[in-house]
Amino acid sequence: MRALFLGGTSFTGPHAVRELVEGGHEVTVFHRGESEPELPEEVRHVHGDIARFDEHVAELRALRPDVVVDMLAFLPHEGARVRAFAGVAGRGVLVSSADVYRAFGRLHRTEPGPPDPTPLTEDARLREVVIDETYDKVGVEREATADPGFPVTVLRYPAVHGPGDSQHRLSGYLRRMDDGRPAILLEEGHADWRWARGYCEDIGHALALAVRSEQAAGRTYNVAGPRALDQRAWLTAIADVAGWNGEIVVVPSARMPESLRLGGDFAQHYELDTTRIRTELGYTEVVGERTALERTVAWERATPAPDLVLDYAAEDAALGSPG
Repeated sequence: MRALFLGGTSFTGPHAVRELVEGGHEVTVFHRGESEPELPEEVRHVHGDIARFDEHVAELRALRPDVVVDMLAFLPHEGARVRAFAGVAGRGVLVSSADVYRAFGRLHRTEPGPPDPTPLTEDARLREVVIDETYDKVGVEREATADPGFPVTVLRYPAVHGPGDSQHRLSGYLRRMDDGRPAILLEEGHADWRWARGYCEDIGHALALAVRSEQAAGRTYNVAGPRALDQRAWLTAIADVAGWNGEIVVVPSARMPESLRLGGDFAQHYELDTTRIRTELGYTEVVGERTALERTVAWERATPAPDLVLDYAAEDAALGSPG
């Protein structure tokens, strides 16, 4: 099988690329060439700017890929990119996000109403309100799957952690631990809130399965870890790996420092039902939960988040306030 990745050189992509190459498949990655990730030497690199994709379509179609993977679509018109390979490739794979569900709007209070039931299946209601004009995965999915003659697999990613995480999801907590803070604050409500997460290598494995599985054609899959920890349990797991013995303190929203006040409706949990991908594609995690956290903590320590500003004076004031 010949696979073409639009993107695929950072975070989850390289894990999928390596797995496919190890399985005997031919892989080409289209990227800017500003940094060359550590990929098998068999991988073909085509350099170009995805913003000028139209200039590269003929060259990429000439590679005659069997499957095209788009990891770089964030706006609706970009979702149509994968369909440029209809008539050459047999199918496409689109990397999307689990934030497409209406529950995300409930969480952010952009779509008022009672919490949607969880865990969310792939058939759960989708968002109708665009929160960010530079990002619309609902529209991306709609455009990518618009041609019934060109089946596209949609993978809905969770919050992904691990080496290479540009969002440094663990950095705030870990910095406090490494600075020897005696306590870490969690906002009331947020402490018990459950969120779907996944480790980068595991999510890359799910992507590789979707690429090589004909059964995945035209299907949509949630991808996430086997359990969604609440925020307190997640912080406890990080603390255990990091060797921090401080206290987790739950604070009413009114007492939280303004910079830490989240403002979401935490009655809306965000657990994902991953039964479909586990049943149909045989997906299971390839890295244990603790090992995944150990690798993530080690990387975060070696690669500190840039421009992370923490106001310990405000946190101390909140800790010292009367209940």
